[in-house]
Amino acid sequence: MSKPTLLIPRLSEKSYALSDSRVYVIDVNRSDNKHQIRQAIESRFKVKVNKVNLVNLSGKPKRTISKGGRRVSSGKDNNIKKAYVTLAEGYSLPFFNAIAEEEKQAEKTQAKFAKQQAKAADKEDKPKKRSIRTRIASKSELKD
Repeated sequence: MSKPTLLIPRLSEKSYALSDSRVYVIDVNRSDNKHQIRQAIESRFKVKVNKVNLVNLSGKPKRTISKGGRRVSSGKDNNIKKAYVTLAEGYSLPFFNAIAEEEKQAEKTQAKFAKQQAKAADKEDKPKKRSIRTRIASKSELKD
């Protein structure tokens, strides 16, 4: 039995920008190849994949500290394999749907706030209505 393919989306500004052109960035197992990744994405998300590009990133070295001539905490981060998956026209993955919905909600809230400000500004511009008592009082002040 082969082990299942792990598909972890990379949620960054660059990957969000690429998603507009139907290219999604996904972290995958280092042992998986393009065909396995394509099959896993198509079966899991019910989409059609046009192409898969792979990038192997070696882990960055961590800081090493020398104490008394000895090196302490040497090592490096794990190696990563990224897949740039291009989908066919009309397909998308649900990774960034929450972000898009949040942006729409923020725009709606901003529009509502702007409408309230405009209404308050119009209210300040209109002359205030005076009651009958204030009109009578002002007339009597004029007579004096």
